[in-house]
Amino acid sequence: MSRSAAAAALRSHLLVSGLAGTVATTREKSLTRYRLFAARDPRALLGLEPERDWSVPELIALMAAECGVSADPGRLTGQDTIDPDRTVAALDAFAVRLAVAAERRAPVLLGTGHPDRLLGFYAALAAALSAAGCPVLAPAEGCRVDITTRFGVRPYNLSYVGGVALVAEPGARPAHGAPGAHTHSPLPLRTALAAAAAGPGPVPELVIGDHGWVCAAGQLGVEAMGPGDADDPALYVGRAEGRVSVVVPLDDAAPPDSYGPLARYVLDHSGLSP
Repeated sequence: MSRSAAAAALRSHLLVSGLAGTVATTREKSLTRYRLFAARDPRALLGLEPERDWSVPELIALMAAECGVSADPGRLTGQDTIDPDRTVAALDAFAVRLAVAAERRAPVLLGTGHPDRLLGFYAALAAALSAAGCPVLAPAEGCRVDITTRFGVRPYNLSYVGGVALVAEPGARPAHGAPGAHTHSPLPLRTALAAAAAGPGPVPELVIGDHGWVCAAGQLGVEAMGPGDADDPALYVGRAEGRVSVVVPLDDAAPPDSYGPLARYVLDHSGLSP
């Protein structure tokens, strides 16, 4: 299949699966997150420390330009939108960065706060990068990470499934079928990176993930990239301010199988397909 045909097929999949086009994320939820980010609420910053203040109108304009949400600040309700052409273009950029990492055999750290949805996507990348000679790192495995939730501070353990970091309840045995906890916290990345820096092995030159994994890595000066939903302004601000390499606009709460074609597209166009 030609590159243009593959891009067209992927675009169609994005729309049919709801990963782009009209997405499940509501405008109300997006605007709430934009307001929290503008107020520098840690729940929306995801480990990023913006270089300047961002107003809600500025965030709407940024998200419209980079993600494809409505640019109308008067639109307050309904479903949000993601531009599939921006998603395809970002996946092309993502593939370029993967190819560079593979060529350099760069140490890579992959992590997710959406293991129930995105674990398979990242695991496919981890397997391909490992086969290409990249060290796929697993620092701080088993270490405790205390994360503040709406139920208070809860202890989790940092675990790895298929080369992908996630957090799980103490005593749990994460696997692809029961992959762990949902979190946007930057603390798992900070824990993993601190352990890598203190250990004898390499530190990651590239972090691939979502939410706190990307924003916290970029804030600490490590190249980072991953998907960002319509209500994730921190990733897009990180890219605008030069601390996040690539943000792929997509709905990050779709059924797990929806992301398989994205992984195959990226691996095909990075030259890493098995």
